[in-house]
Amino acid sequence: MSPRPPSALALALAAAVALAPLGCGKKRASAEATADTPATLPTVRDDTQGLYFTWIDEKGEFHTEERAKDVPLVGRDLVRIVDPSREDGDGDVTIADLRNTRPDGTYPVRRAPRRELEDAALARRKKAGLVATADPPSPPPGGATSAPTSTGGAASTQPVVIIYGASWCGPCHQAQAYLKKRGVPFVEKDIEDDPGAAAEMQKKLQRAGIRGGSIPVIDVKGKILVGFSPGAVDAALRGG
Repeated sequence: MSPRPPSALALALAAAVALAPLGCGKKRASAEATADTPATLPTVRDDTQGLYFTWIDEKGEFHTEERAKDVPLVGRDLVRIVDPSREDGDGDVTIADLRNTRPDGTYPVRRAPRRELEDAALARRKKAGLVATADPPSPPPGGATSAPTSTGGAASTQPVVIIYGASWCGPCHQAQAYLKKRGVPFVEKDIEDDPGAAAEMQKKLQRAGIRGGSIPVIDVKGKILVGFSPGAVDAALRGG
């Protein structure tokens, strides 16, 4: 969405923390740091240590490595560099192109808007057929006012599940795929693009007495779940 040998969980957490701008341990650089300290581009080589390298696979999912040489070819064109000792702030991030080194053995590094990574991930998901590109269905007769950003494709006009997430969030997409497979109607709400959805999610967390901090947050018939667990979703759908 994380130096000891990385486990699958550690890498998943690193990806989530590296890319989460809202609801997943979002960091805010201090005013003094952003005002007085310009961003310093790191020097990146194959043997560079102490950094995290977050790349995007062909399905638009994020992965994190601890060494540049471990990033596979499919994801080497656009790699986010995360220095755990520094904060990126809320705007730009550090990007590296790991396809070709310079004569001195370093890789090109630049600053870029965070959105560049999110757009690249979404484009790859669309190319892989994992994101619907068709126009949303017309509202049913009778003046229904529901305006979901995406649905599970079932015939019902009343969604059973609401997923609060973001375009870059792997578990959010896993939850969507699971519900589609089960034929459960759902609505996806992007908390980054829709401030109202973010506020709505926070209110539901507060009412449920749950401390937020990660996405997805899933509302299953009024039961609030943080994170995606097929078993938890099934239990909520059964009313358990």
